[in-house]
Amino acid sequence: MKAVIIGSGNVATNLARALTAAGVEIIQVYSHTLGNAAALAGTIGAKATDKLDDIVTGADFYIISVKDDAIANVVESIPDNGALWVHTSGSTPIDVFHGRRKHFGVFYPMQSFSKQIETDFADVPFFIEADSDDTEHAITSVARMLSRRVFKATSEQRRRLHIAAVFACNFANHLWTIAGDVLQEAGLPFDVMLPLIRTTVDKLNRLTPAESQTGPAMRRDSKIMQSHIDMLDDGKKLIYTILSDDIMKRHEQD
Repeated sequence: MKAVIIGSGNVATNLARALTAAGVEIIQVYSHTLGNAAALAGTIGAKATDKLDDIVTGADFYIISVKDDAIANVVESIPDNGALWVHTSGSTPIDVFHGRRKHFGVFYPMQSFSKQIETDFADVPFFIEADSDDTEHAITSVARMLSRRVFKATSEQRRRLHIAAVFACNFANHLWTIAGDVLQEAGLPFDVMLPLIRTTVDKLNRLTPAESQTGPAMRRDSKIMQSHIDMLDDGKKLIYTILSDDIMKRHEQD
């Protein structure tokens, strides 16, 4: 199988590496910045381009892995060549391909990716959607080259998955950033939090998030919460208060 990667960001980079390792021949990488395309292409033995007009037509599988607001432009800018086209977005509906591609679908790996860290895709869940049963089979076959966990999901289900992922990953990571700020102000390193974070995540193998909730808001310990609020700047006070109030409302019968 020959494939083209359109994009050179975190998702595109990890997919390109993993597909190459799985035996897929990536023949071209596109990025609007040629240096980025060349950097990724050089690691997998592909050619690089920064021009959509120069996308080769002879591949079997085209993976669009760019910012959500750029997907439609890519689809509109490149004529259909009869190959299978997919995007990797969590929030962009499959409709972006309608009327512009004969064979198309969605190939969404729900994971947090970084270029600097190579991802093991074996347990990364892939959510796929396709224009037909044949296309679904083809996309599933590619996904199973990388992962043991492949699911069908509609565009609406995928949008909700993406929202859930933002809460579970992006917002949680931002809260760890805030925790780091608080620790830095106290002259303490962030890594003192790592055992706590690991235990919190590990508990989710046995309990639901609601069942594993602890802390002063869960105990309705108003004196401790107020003492925390008094130590925080205005932005952190607001976040602390909103989250504490929501925890108390969620667990008001506990």
